[in-house]
Amino acid sequence: MTWRAMKLLSSKRNDAYEAALAALREDTQAWWADMLARDPDEMEEGEQPATADVEGLRRFLEGEVLPWFDNRKKELANRPLIREQAFDQALDPDKLERLGRYEVHLDRKFERTLSMLIRLRELRGTSAANSE
Repeated sequence: MTWRAMKLLSSKRNDAYEAALAALREDTQAWWADMLARDPDEMEEGEQPATADVEGLRRFLEGEVLPWFDNRKKELANRPLIREQAFDQALDPDKLERLGRYEVHLDRKFERTLSMLIRLRELRGTSAANSE
């Protein structure tokens, strides 16, 4: 849609600006409206204010929108690599080793507690049998 708008801006139509603006996605139109509504005090040094004409829209599309789409394509292409890196960092072997030690420690405590309960049950059973 952005490329179509760029072609319309390059055409000799009398309504090139309006046609190009209508050809853009709604979110891009909203972004453009925000650029037009910006306060001159918010602009960086050397930045030109946005103008609601063919050249202003062309500058916006070439300087903001097309680079954004290029960056987004790169992000999507690198998504598997980023995901793999995140998983690699999430599975830190040092942290897993500590967790493993805690697990072994808790298993041993559980076994001791269970065996103590079994012995207590046996003791109750034998003391109940002796009292009869």
